[in-house]
Amino acid sequence: GFLPLQGHVVRNWKVRWFVLLQDKLLYYKIEGGKKEPSPKGRILLDGCTITCPCLEYENRPLLIKLKTKTNTDYFLECCSREERDSWALDITGAIHAGHPVQVQELHRMKNSFKLLENISLHNIVERMYDSSTGIKLTRNLDQGNRYKETFTGSALVDWLISNSFAVSRFEAVTLASMLMDENFIRPVGVRSTEATRSSDPYEKFLDDSTALYMFAESSKKNTTSKEEVHFNISELSGTIVKQGFLVKQGHKRKNWKVRKFVLRADPAFLHYYDPTKEDNKPVGGFSLRGCLVSALEDNGVPAGVKGNVQGNLFKIITKNDVHYYIQASSKAERVQWIEAIKPLT
Repeated sequence: GFLPLQGHVVRNWKVRWFVLLQDKLLYYKIEGGKKEPSPKGRILLDGCTITCPCLEYENRPLLIKLKTKTNTDYFLECCSREERDSWALDITGAIHAGHPVQVQELHRMKNSFKLLENISLHNIVERMYDSSTGIKLTRNLDQGNRYKETFTGSALVDWLISNSFAVSRFEAVTLASMLMDENFIRPVGVRSTEATRSSDPYEKFLDDSTALYMFAESSKKNTTSKEEVHFNISELSGTIVKQGFLVKQGHKRKNWKVRKFVLRADPAFLHYYDPTKEDNKPVGGFSLRGCLVSALEDNGVPAGVKGNVQGNLFKIITKNDVHYYIQASSKAERVQWIEAIKPLT
């Protein structure tokens, strides 16, 4: 699949196509919408260590860090927590494939549950407040309302694990629930607030990137804002239905670029982002109301498509007759995107 990778010489980010083998992770360059035949590089997994979650970059919370036995660091970015954890699990399995004892130990740690002895919630909160190593506070939208100084449920879980307060996500959720029960943090927004009504204590705190929380004494939400926003606040406040990396043909130069697509409902919009940029702002997007979406046949190059593309194409035509040509990584992924988009048109 597609993952942004940080360069070693020039510390910029480039999107590469990654293939995980039993003992190595290969990555390929995409040119003109097609994967090059030879890999651009390889990461040898023998003796490699993996860090996930990796919170070394403030603006990139979904990183995986791989350190080879020659002490070379590789930073890979995913587009969602679920995708990150899936890649990390598969890579970890490949790293330890030849060591069955270590594999058994990994499963034991994953399935065990033991909080640190004499843990201090006050200590955790003090560390969370630290300006340099604490949890990053951001502004977020929920149901059209703007909240300041918040963090998501999955961000707190990542932070607790990376700071060694918990080993597994289950442990971290339990700790976060304790912080909420003791009124150190509180839910804000619809999703996290509704979860507190659950009868199951383990479902009251959500390990989710759309559930918002803040410190209990933090200020109330700001319901009005006239800040500079490139896109209308309402169109970015919908529920995320699907997200992932796809290849898109440009409107002017007709070249192909990997973009992170985010599909939202209520209101229905499809936005796309440049994953090589530091900010998390869309570079384009459009309303799905009145759109037509369809798969394009792979035999030959369809009309309107330029370049020697890989295939698995689909097209979206907006109600203003703007044509978007998009390429998925497989036929199955193309079907999934079309089926997710169609009900929102």
